Amino acid sequence: MTDPQHDRRMLEALVCPQTGGTLTYDAEAQELISKSAGLAYPIRGGIPIMLIDEARKLT
Repeated sequence: MTDPQHDRRMLEALVCPQTGGTLTYDAEAQELISKSAGLAYPIRGGIPIMLIDEARKLT
């Protein structure tokens, strides 16, 4: 069983691979949002996919 507090700390340690900026966790959409890059990185199976090519552009 994973510790939700541990998972949150891990997510907070990640940065946007394009800008190096901070990310915001969207639990409902299961995405990490980079406002500075205008991208949303998906989380699949509990694993953040930090590839620019896999990110969704924010509208």
